[in-house]
Amino acid sequence: MRKSLTQRIGLGALGVVVALLFVFPTYWMITSSLKTPGQVLSPDYDLIPSAATLDNFVSALTKPGFTTYLANSLIVTLGAVLCSLVAGVLAAVPLSRMRFRGRKGFLLLVLVAQLAPFEALLIPMYLLMRDAGLLNQLPSLLLVYFAATLPFTCWMLYGFVNGIPYDLEEAAMIDGCSRAGAFRRVTLPLLAPGLVTTSVFSFITAWNEFLFAFVFMRDQNKQTLPVWLSSFRTAFSVDWGGIMAASVIYAVPALVFFILVQRKLVSNLTAGAVKG
Repeated sequence: MRKSLTQRIGLGALGVVVALLFVFPTYWMITSSLKTPGQVLSPDYDLIPSAATLDNFVSALTKPGFTTYLANSLIVTLGAVLCSLVAGVLAAVPLSRMRFRGRKGFLLLVLVAQLAPFEALLIPMYLLMRDAGLLNQLPSLLLVYFAATLPFTCWMLYGFVNGIPYDLEEAAMIDGCSRAGAFRRVTLPLLAPGLVTTSVFSFITAWNEFLFAFVFMRDQNKQTLPVWLSSFRTAFSVDWGGIMAASVIYAVPALVFFILVQRKLVSNLTAGAVKG
């Protein structure tokens, strides 16, 4: 009993330490965004700002092009997430429910595509977009993010569909539902937690992408927020306070998206189940 209590205390202390290691960089970012440039660069760094200021946030929000960059990021990110979810469901359901030649090979191909570094495709995709006349256009960036998130979405949804008993669909079809109706009324509600999970990871992947947005979008009115973040650093100086404030602002949409969808994660866990 005493040993068990000691183990729990030790594991709890270890969990607190690990949590602090993850939370501290965020705390550092927030506190630095509330400091003046002199306080940020001071060798005597205060963990708690003695005099907080919102000047860095005002400077970041009034920086030219912020609203345009924000709108571009939301368009390409949400568009890529929506497209990858639709395509992922259309691919995962047949892969899970049907048996056909080449099925295992296709699954292996999806896994290999997920493991490959996406940056290695920068030059071929740039040449492809250039030849198609899609450079410096938001649809090209949306297609890139769609291609980047689709393998992960397909693989994750395949696992979630596999976890849903096919007997539930068969019971619905016996009761008079068509195959499509059984999927819509039974499988899709049960698949909602998987859709939420994959959408969160896909959103973060597309929202944080910098390299393709920087290379493909040369006009400032077509660039995204990660590129906007880099504008706080020039050849002669770095606005650390502005970068920290901009990073806080940059994290807000992703946090809001997670808060909105995480409610569905629990509420849909038992939706669509058959009453016994």
